[in-house]
Amino acid sequence: MMMKFHCGEIEARRRAQSIRALGLDVDGVLSDGRLYFTSAGEEMKAFHAHDGHGLKMLREAGVEVAIITSRASPIVERRCSDLGIRHLYQGAADKLAAMEDFLQLAGLQAGQFGFVGDDLMDLPVLGAAGLACSVPNGHEDVRKRVHLVTSLPGGGGAVREITDFLLRSQCAVPQAAK
Repeated sequence: MMMKFHCGEIEARRRAQSIRALGLDVDGVLSDGRLYFTSAGEEMKAFHAHDGHGLKMLREAGVEVAIITSRASPIVERRCSDLGIRHLYQGAADKLAAMEDFLQLAGLQAGQFGFVGDDLMDLPVLGAAGLACSVPNGHEDVRKRVHLVTSLPGGGGAVREITDFLLRSQCAVPQAAK
């Protein structure tokens, strides 16, 4: 199965060439969206190693990464720390405001920002982003309004699919991956 391009593949690649930062939701994008709790009330999440490596390669290519999520979790802090992601917006009830704050800090315009979201609260950011992406397990109304939908599900390599797409579109694929 391949990515679905709602604006056409050529247009999506053109948009991807301008991206200097990628923002990500967590639940349903970096994870599969399921929330696990231990009997002690501790939260658990599973992340895909390929996604993490893709994000590291993206950062090495000069594309900044930001996490913008409405939930707050120490697990997400740990994952960001492990991946060297410095821009973390947790408990962001207004994700568009978080995006605008990030863009101001990074000195970027909205057209240089890509975002991956899966649910209705992501729509304002997706509508403002230069490249809007979702996952096949995302809400139907979100999937209809983005530029591309990955073939792999959230938490199952979807982020790597997007990072590879960005790197190839920008001709920045590491030698070993060519």
